[in-house]
Amino acid sequence: MTRPAPRRAVLTAALAAAAATATASAQSASAAPATTSGAAVPDAARHQGGGGTPDAAPVDYHGWTSLPDWLFGAHHGTLPLPGRRPGVVIGRATGTLDYTDPHTGTTATWESATWTSPVRRVPHPASELIASWNAHTPAGTWIQIELLGTYTDGTATPAYVMGRWTAGDGPEDIRRTSVDDQTDGKSSIWTDTFSIDDTTAGPLLASYRLRLTLFRKPGSHATPTVWRLGAMASNIPDRFTVPASVPGVAKGVELPVPRYSQNIHKGEYPEYDNGGEAWCSPTSSTMVIEYWGRGPTAADLAWVNPAYADPQVDQGARYTYDYQYEGCGNWPFNAAYAATYKDLQGVITRLHSLDDIERLIKAGIPVITSQSFLATELDGAGYGTSGHLMCVAGFTADGDVVANDPASSSDDAVRNIYKRAQFETIWLRTKRINATGGVSGGTGGVAYVYFPAQPSPGQRRALAAVGIV
Repeated sequence: MTRPAPRRAVLTAALAAAAATATASAQSASAAPATTSGAAVPDAARHQGGGGTPDAAPVDYHGWTSLPDWLFGAHHGTLPLPGRRPGVVIGRATGTLDYTDPHTGTTATWESATWTSPVRRVPHPASELIASWNAHTPAGTWIQIELLGTYTDGTATPAYVMGRWTAGDGPEDIRRTSVDDQTDGKSSIWTDTFSIDDTTAGPLLASYRLRLTLFRKPGSHATPTVWRLGAMASNIPDRFTVPASVPGVAKGVELPVPRYSQNIHKGEYPEYDNGGEAWCSPTSSTMVIEYWGRGPTAADLAWVNPAYADPQVDQGARYTYDYQYEGCGNWPFNAAYAATYKDLQGVITRLHSLDDIERLIKAGIPVITSQSFLATELDGAGYGTSGHLMCVAGFTADGDVVANDPASSSDDAVRNIYKRAQFETIWLRTKRINATGGVSGGTGGVAYVYFPAQPSPGQRRALAAVGIV
């Protein structure tokens, strides 16, 4: 069966309907094959099923973040940056680009340098891939992330643009954007996700490289700094249900995550995805950023109407906004926004079950999950959605989920307890029956994981246990 486009993160007030998909047209760019072999290689971080059997829903997150990581790969004008938080920067410009911003109409010349990762062979051929990154982009700088993949039949993907990103939106900046209409007839880009068009008929993804291009104004000495670049490659089977997990290490553990409602922002700044009613993703991100003791300064928030409560949520919406998608639910843009705050990292991945979330909660790391459901499928929610983000803050003594659900009437109403099996199903499934009786998609366990740049030993162990290194 053809795999649908992944669901987006916009809360709907009505019962869920099938998410809209755009028709993609041909992408002419091409890339050299990352490797001529589709053979899988062992991976220590690969999850195993019960009894050590191979995972039926494999997920492989791989990140480049250490100084040795940045020393390898192909440098064209970039330099590895040592220090407490290693990264990659522009050493000298090796190219120029005349870029017409589709969202402002402004054409400007930019100079650039590139770093291309080593080949990453996916331990199990993948049907989807989501890249994510953590970077600092001073005014007048930006970055582009591309996927250079090889299929299991040995042919190459196009050079797929996974995002053009900058932290700011000032007069010197481009507008951060995804890129539509990228396809080669075998795979397509759906906002932030590479997806095989037909997993039963076409080849899957065997390996990939990520190409990072750093841009700045000609003659400038400013440079972006990229601290983490990675991708989650997965092959989640079509499934309407999942086996229920058994409550484990985080029973009775609840983290003190701040609580913010998106709904109290309804009507605010409609230029950002029609206002707060659709801000589930930046509202959830704001909760976790503040849990880690970070957030915008009073000066950062000076643009927000002082009559508005929780202006940090407005800030999150503005600076996660994807001008092409016309929404705040671009998954990697949210992780990148979180990492603009001092000593925070953000990763987009898929998790296997609530057991994975329990490991992270036990280590003090809250998790943001993406799910879609009918009102009848999640007791106590009182609404249905074709795509919604919420923050898992802990578990009850019985193992049910304590969720900070931003789709609440007030900040005081944000804390909700949802039945474990119901929550696990709506989060992990890839297929669901929608309100009209048709079949729509689910996210298959997508999660935002934000954590310190220098995790504690226990946090490192928990992250490694769920494949984040």
